[in-house]
Amino acid sequence: MRTREVWRIQRAGALGRLERHTDSLPDPGPGEARVIVKAIGLNFADIFACLGLYSATPAGAFVPGLEFAGVMEALGPAVPPPGRRGEPPHAIRPGDRVIGLTRFGAYATAVNLGVRYLRPIPPEWSFAEGAAFPVQALTAWYGLIELGALETGDSVLVHSAAGGVGLNALAILAAVGARVVATVGRPAKRDFLVKRRGLSPDQVIVRDRHTFGSQLDRALAALQLDGFDLVFDAVGGPFFRPAYERLRPEGRLVLYGAADFMPKLARPEYLRLALKYVRRPRLDPLRMIAENRSVMAFNLIWLWDHADRLARAYDRLAHLMQGPPFVARRFGFNDTPAALRYLQSGESIGKIVLEV
Repeated sequence: MRTREVWRIQRAGALGRLERHTDSLPDPGPGEARVIVKAIGLNFADIFACLGLYSATPAGAFVPGLEFAGVMEALGPAVPPPGRRGEPPHAIRPGDRVIGLTRFGAYATAVNLGVRYLRPIPPEWSFAEGAAFPVQALTAWYGLIELGALETGDSVLVHSAAGGVGLNALAILAAVGARVVATVGRPAKRDFLVKRRGLSPDQVIVRDRHTFGSQLDRALAALQLDGFDLVFDAVGGPFFRPAYERLRPEGRLVLYGAADFMPKLARPEYLRLALKYVRRPRLDPLRMIAENRSVMAFNLIWLWDHADRLARAYDRLAHLMQGPPFVARRFGFNDTPAALRYLQSGESIGKIVLEV
């Protein structure tokens, strides 16, 4: 039994309900390991879960957080001993630095987690870089490669390209040799992509909900493209249909988020959300047949129940991505509420990490 600190919300509905508590962590059970957490990755899903707007939000009290990095302290009794025949090549041992992918529970100073959800941190990476990797890199891989059927030479539109998922997506697209148009919400993010990520100004759009279609047309013309083979969308709202209408035959729009629904306050603005819901994009399936276009959507937490696929995903990412993820801002564990408010503001570039 170990004492630990956690950030727990007793009932979803407002960020202000998140409180710090001390509790006891039992010894790891069969197939589990106990990890002393050193860094925690923040995600928009954490905010939506705390607000009760995430489809997978647990009922009642819960500890948010989907990813972390730390040091493996102990193995549960049913874990095969090190070196046993058939042990996977990424087997971990006490003292190893590891990345963890959780179904909530990561906002803690210690975590018990099944070993199949743990992965060694590359030796040259920091704990913060390790914690920044699982959710957003796997999201980019699953959306672009598994669902999007990305191929060399494809023309791809990436929304929120300066965010954590977006930067991972750009790395994958560069490795595959795709042609990219990127969108961001603020001029500072466009400058970052041009100066720090090597994109040309013609490739980067600062989204304007009133003229977005024209913005896409100018970017396509500048790159001598007649449309997109793939749209990778975490925004939705008024930006969905203009992008969909510029898909080429056999084009795919992959939707993995709805940042347009992000509340601006510490609790949901239900009237505003209701208006957005009523105005949400609608498509005619019969017309889609004639246009030969596809729309797919996913929630990465679905992969939690298919952990056997994670090893292959991590291996593919190791070949597609060079170097660690970009960590733009680090907060102390004590400052978790402030870190979430900063993420909610939309000002962040790259990944935000809590350091324990």
